[in-house]
Amino acid sequence: MTRLLHNWLTLNAERAPESIAVVMESQAITYGELERLSNRLARGLKDADCRRGDRVCLLSPKSIDAIVAILGIIKADCTFVPLDPQSPAARHRKIIESCECRCILAAGNTAPLLDEIFAAGAFDFPFSVGSLGDARIEGPHCRAGFSSSDFSTYSAAPLEYRNDSADPAHILFTSGSTGVPKGVVITHANVIPFVEWGKTYFHMLPGGRNSCHSPLHFDLSTFDIYGTLAAGAELHLVPAEANLLPHKLADFIRRSELTQWFSVPSILNYMAKFDAVKDNDFPHLRELLWCGEVFPTPALIYWMRRLPHVRFTNLYGPTEATIASSYYTLPTCPADERSSIPIGTPCPGESLMVLDKNLEPVPAGEIGDLYIGGAGLSPGYWRDEEKTLEVFVRKHCSGDGSERIYKTGDLASVGEDGLVYYVGRSDCQIKSRGYRIELGEIESALHSLEGLQECAVVAVTLGGFEGARICCAYVPLSGHSTGPLTLRKELSRLLPSYMLPTHWLEFDSLPKNANGKIDRPKLVEDFKNHEAPAA
Repeated sequence: MTRLLHNWLTLNAERAPESIAVVMESQAITYGELERLSNRLARGLKDADCRRGDRVCLLSPKSIDAIVAILGIIKADCTFVPLDPQSPAARHRKIIESCECRCILAAGNTAPLLDEIFAAGAFDFPFSVGSLGDARIEGPHCRAGFSSSDFSTYSAAPLEYRNDSADPAHILFTSGSTGVPKGVVITHANVIPFVEWGKTYFHMLPGGRNSCHSPLHFDLSTFDIYGTLAAGAELHLVPAEANLLPHKLADFIRRSELTQWFSVPSILNYMAKFDAVKDNDFPHLRELLWCGEVFPTPALIYWMRRLPHVRFTNLYGPTEATIASSYYTLPTCPADERSSIPIGTPCPGESLMVLDKNLEPVPAGEIGDLYIGGAGLSPGYWRDEEKTLEVFVRKHCSGDGSERIYKTGDLASVGEDGLVYYVGRSDCQIKSRGYRIELGEIESALHSLEGLQECAVVAVTLGGFEGARICCAYVPLSGHSTGPLTLRKELSRLLPSYMLPTHWLEFDSLPKNANGKIDRPKLVEDFKNHEAPAA
């Protein structure tokens, strides 16, 4: 088995150096070029005093240069820390301070953002700034900068690596409840088993064309990048502007002749609502994967009916368990729009457990807390032992042993078919007017109604007997005059009265977080700050 993530690139650069590795619109780079450029960049980072285990931040839009940088960082025995160019400077400062980076690599139009980061004052540790372009970036609070032109003098030959598979490959910073981003540490050994399994299960082969839709700071892109490199396939970077119009994104899939698509469901739901997919569309596509959210069943049916030649797989797994921990490939198109799609069975080397408060399995059909164990489990949060111990716990096994498991914060149940079904977030199981309610069940019913482009149900805590107010944010389809009274009337045919939302807000589009998922905390704040109409 591969020991380090970048070994796949080196193997395929030796096997087929002229094969295309990465494509971005009209630009492309071969495996041989990607190997040579990343080797040079790694040597440049070492010359800039980057050592084993040092964190290197990458501030760059998705691009071929960014892929070179990611590989160069881990080839330098360092840890890749992505910075989202769309996030504010204040958040970047928190991440940079938390990881105490040795170097920031920047590309694209990020100079104004860097200026804003530096304008807030000096950091308590030294670091350098490198440009992936020809011009150097000079900062008031960092060591002398360097540019990609400086790296051209370095050898392109393979390096000697000191890293071990247990060393961190990257740290992904997610939102923290305290306002400080929390860094999820992911090692080479966490990623490799899933990639090796996924390459085989999804029939990823040399010459295949795989999407890279997710941003580089989201762990779905980890499988896009390393799964493609492991297979010797082509990675097609989806430009951000393609997401603005669903028909433009559909055209990208056609023109790129993609064989595999992987994304969060929101974009697939968006394309379905605007009828962007034709019957028997995307003739080269073989695999469609999604992860990160529930894929509304009506939208899934839309896709499956139009693409009978494609295999559809639901993947489940939080960042803390590396890409995905379970999978379910649909054998047939669902017949009922309100059918629940299981998250399925554990991937090889992983385990899913639905447990009670005593960490004992709950009976089939009952709801419990979902825990994950296995090879993908993160070592924990960067320099936050308290938070790590809170959610990475030990479960006693038969005999004298114990297993380290992660409490996902999700609720699940095991069906009569033996498959695991996602129920919702533990904080989305609410009590309202004395009733226990799953917000996901309300959303599922809403998705089956006509006239809605998007919808999300959140709860606003009130306290007392009433418990929580059920609120619905929605986007009507173009041409539909759907309002709260109409929606409530239609929903009342599917749900009991105590489950009907009492407050409604109409949006032009629902807010999304940096990973493209619906930003539910933002919706809660919107409802708190707005006298939303009751129905």
